[in-house]
Amino acid sequence: MSPTLTDASPIAREPADGLAVLERRGSVAEQFGIPLAVLAELTHRCPLQCPYCSNPVELERSRGELTTPEWKAVLSELAEIGVLQIHFSGGEPTARKDLVELVRHATDVGLYSNLITSAVLLSRDKLKALADAGLCHVQISFQGNEPKVADRVAGFSNAHAKKLEVARWTRELDLPLTVNAVMHRQNLDQLADIIAMAVELDADRLEVANVQYYGWALKNRAALMPTLQQLEDTTRIVEDARSRLKGTLEIDYVMPDYYALRPKKCMGGWGRQFFNISPTGKVLPCHAAETITGLDFESVRGNHSIAWIWQNSEAFNRYRGTGWMQEPCASCAFKEIDFGGCRCQAFALTGDAAATDPACALSPRHQEIFQLAATEADEAQSRFIYRNFAGGTPEPERD
Repeated sequence: MSPTLTDASPIAREPADGLAVLERRGSVAEQFGIPLAVLAELTHRCPLQCPYCSNPVELERSRGELTTPEWKAVLSELAEIGVLQIHFSGGEPTARKDLVELVRHATDVGLYSNLITSAVLLSRDKLKALADAGLCHVQISFQGNEPKVADRVAGFSNAHAKKLEVARWTRELDLPLTVNAVMHRQNLDQLADIIAMAVELDADRLEVANVQYYGWALKNRAALMPTLQQLEDTTRIVEDARSRLKGTLEIDYVMPDYYALRPKKCMGGWGRQFFNISPTGKVLPCHAAETITGLDFESVRGNHSIAWIWQNSEAFNRYRGTGWMQEPCASCAFKEIDFGGCRCQAFALTGDAAATDPACALSPRHQEIFQLAATEADEAQSRFIYRNFAGGTPEPERD
């Protein structure tokens, strides 16, 4: 059982196993150094109800969240073992009253800090306080380029207008800005205008992120799945914008897997380049890892250091490397390139996290998944099940 901790008690654990473990040999993970960047999911609380949210369907309650001293201890430990960047996320990280204090502590221990936010809870004074505390970058999610669609997707009135306001404050405070545009069938027709919006906002970077189907997005897949024609149009628009806006706006493009022929190198490979820490302190190989039942994830509230968890925990080592692979992955020429694709997606679509990712054309389930995507896109369901603590509430009928 984890020790009981209060606001006055930092995380307690066995001494000094964090750095020493990096010198050990013989571990399956010995070739994988500590990631340069870590995602800190401070809370699952959020005023928005986005139907594609990557948070678990069973959201963590605020009473279980790491306390301010606990998060500070985590940030200090991350800096000590060689992490360079901390990405504050959620839910909505600005729902935490201690966010300025956490950003200041990240600055004090030498971490580059990025705020990943819906922006709707921010005032200009709060954003300035974050900047004064050393915040290095702001990433704002947008659900469209105009209020009608964007606010409907967010499940929150006037969200789009507030996002635009905060984006302008961000640049006025001389903070770098990333626009994160989560794309799906019901807003892909706005992509060209979203790109223009990012330029008008003086963003440094735009993420064109097609929805990935885990958690709430899996529940809403039939309402979100784009058509193949939409994806072809999207690719053309992105390629044209990259050429036209080179030197003005960096554009990242994340394709949805259901129409792919090869799986993506998910998170750089399971337990190879990335981990995140959940609101209750679980250390996870990716933000969706808890969707895989049967895996137990170590917590920062336990007796092991973060470095020990990264190197030695059973959950991180379960799908590391290639030794766990079944056929056709085990004999595939690409196994050291894509590392089998996404384990969470394999589990969601086949019930077996060790199965070949159905995004791969070599998977026996690939054609079935491709046809499922095409069918759901063609049926054009439009109703969302919104993300909330009650488990999802259908939206009211529209005129």
